[in-house]
Amino acid sequence: MLMYHDSNIEIINIDLDKCKPYKDFGRGFYLTQIEKQAILMANRTSRIYSGKPVVTIYWLDYESMINSGIKVKMFNNPNIDWALFVLNNRNRSFTDHNMENNNHDNKFDVVIGPVANDDIALLFRTFTNGLIGPDVLLKGLTYKETNNQYSFHTRRAISFLKKQGARVYG
Repeated sequence: MLMYHDSNIEIINIDLDKCKPYKDFGRGFYLTQIEKQAILMANRTSRIYSGKPVVTIYWLDYESMINSGIKVKMFNNPNIDWALFVLNNRNRSFTDHNMENNNHDNKFDVVIGPVANDDIALLFRTFTNGLIGPDVLLKGLTYKETNNQYSFHTRRAISFLKKQGARVYG
């Protein structure tokens, strides 16, 4: 399957050490199956950091990856488990890394699921500030349109990605 990575530069080699921590699924290399989503995010990234919007394209041998025995965590829809997972990964003070509901320690090679966009981030803040409970959070999540993201956290996981090229926009 084709996968897209947004940036303000073409990715020549994937370097996990350059990936930012405290992202939705932890420090990792993020891609999407949705080209339009990658283009929109590349435009956003280039506005923030300068440069031109660039989408680097990869082929993911999904079946081989799944059959390889690497550890994959998948969220099909936004739900309470997904919300807590994202909140814990974004939390700079989170310390209980042994729990399954985070990926600070890269216990999962690959995590797949919805993107926590700005609307969802606002819902998360309302929840973490104690203004709404889990039931209201879940109800709010069911009405939010989401995109998808695949995050790769280990060199072994990245080995299933084969670069196909890059496109510059703008």
